[in-house]
Amino acid sequence: MSDMVPVMLIIALFCEATLIAMLVWSIFVPDRRLWPPRQVSWLSQIMVWIPTVAVSGSAIVIGIAEWNDLNWPLWFQWGVGLPLIFTGNAVVWPAVLRIGLDATSGAEAELKTDGVYRWSRNPQYVADMGILLGWAILSAAPSAWIIAIGGVVAFALAPIAEEPWLGEVYGAPYRRYRTRVPRFFSVPR
Repeated sequence: MSDMVPVMLIIALFCEATLIAMLVWSIFVPDRRLWPPRQVSWLSQIMVWIPTVAVSGSAIVIGIAEWNDLNWPLWFQWGVGLPLIFTGNAVVWPAVLRIGLDATSGAEAELKTDGVYRWSRNPQYVADMGILLGWAILSAAPSAWIIAIGGVVAFALAPIAEEPWLGEVYGAPYRRYRTRVPRFFSVPR
């Protein structure tokens, strides 16, 4: 399996670089944005979900192949990494169910400001960051850390790319929500 690590790392980094490039383009050229897509279709969903799944899958396989190559203490791996993974999943899946898979894929839906959305405008991204970092800590695998850092960068850029579109679609209610609730996480103001 260790022979697969370099190939999977290259695939993951290519996917992350593609996602990050799409997000940066969308931030700096919002009138020709790629995220969120102007028209949600099966093709736009594939363009987002395949790289996302490839990154996650690569991180898992690489983490197993390089398990504890960093030689971290078990109490740290399991005591910090596992709770981050569990907490991330406990946040992300209810948030996905709350707004729906289509909205998670960039489609217009009803503005949600309750539930976990009271503490974060982007609980899914925060939770996904936690899951990736949790896996990097749990696996203590150097290449999983490289993937996790790229993933965190992508998840940090995604809301910045989305915000102009959210302002256009939801108008004043979104602007009020934006002043009240932080982008990532905090106690509501």
